[in-house]
Amino acid sequence: MRFEMDAKLTTEISRNVEAALAEDVGSGDITGELIPANTTAQATVVTREAMTMAGRPWFEEVCRRVDASIEVTWNHDDGNRVDAGAVLCELQGSARSILTAERTALNFLQLLSATATVTRQYVDAAGGTNCRVLDTRKTIPGLRLAQEYAVRCGGGSNHRIGLFDAFLIKENHILSAGGITAAVEAAHESSPGKPVEVEVENVDELREALAAGAERLLLDNFTLGQLEEAVAINRDEGHPAAELEASGNMLLDRVGEVAATGVDYISVGALTKHLRAVDFSLQFNLDSD
Repeated sequence: MRFEMDAKLTTEISRNVEAALAEDVGSGDITGELIPANTTAQATVVTREAMTMAGRPWFEEVCRRVDASIEVTWNHDDGNRVDAGAVLCELQGSARSILTAERTALNFLQLLSATATVTRQYVDAAGGTNCRVLDTRKTIPGLRLAQEYAVRCGGGSNHRIGLFDAFLIKENHILSAGGITAAVEAAHESSPGKPVEVEVENVDELREALAAGAERLLLDNFTLGQLEEAVAINRDEGHPAAELEASGNMLLDRVGEVAATGVDYISVGALTKHLRAVDFSLQFNLDSD
């Protein structure tokens, strides 16, 4: 499937790629310049392991910036589950240009596919429930929108982008603001309309946050029994129900039973920070005369 590219993400892709090429190519690929400029080649990108693909727009932008004449033909798209040994794409063009683009293009593809692959595992584990898997702000600096895109490719959903688009009132904010109620009231007053989420650590804090009018509650390191109790309180007490988000120690083998408690969301830092790049190979062949 093709994932929608809005103007903000398109700009971010350009910025990411510009920075990555400046870092890698710098003043020029001195090894690539050993190859005669008129030598052409074909190359294929093969995955050595099963994965969910993400990063195609970044890969394409790297090739375009290095040499717009490089032709990239895709056999798979972002969001696809791909078996080990599959050819993801084929490249045709200047041998020198393909080799210059190779590392940077693969770096984006292997990192973002890793995020998508891990996300897909968590989404599958929560299958059969209405619970959605969320990312967090624990992203690689400078690549947040890229990793959030990869999370969507893996079937997950995005939390807030940053500190500016939604409130997440955590323990130290509560302490500094004078309590849960005071913090929620100040948030509603300072930025009406922006979502207000409160991290709670027990049922008493949950009840206070609900009474204060928080729209979402982050249930931090709740046991399964506490999560079930929180769902029941949220549903049955005389106030508008909030969305419930479970977080903390969200290992893959725990996600299914947490989702089954009835929470709306599970947020998982591991989607974007505990990554092992997918293993790809670029197989290269010179064109014959």
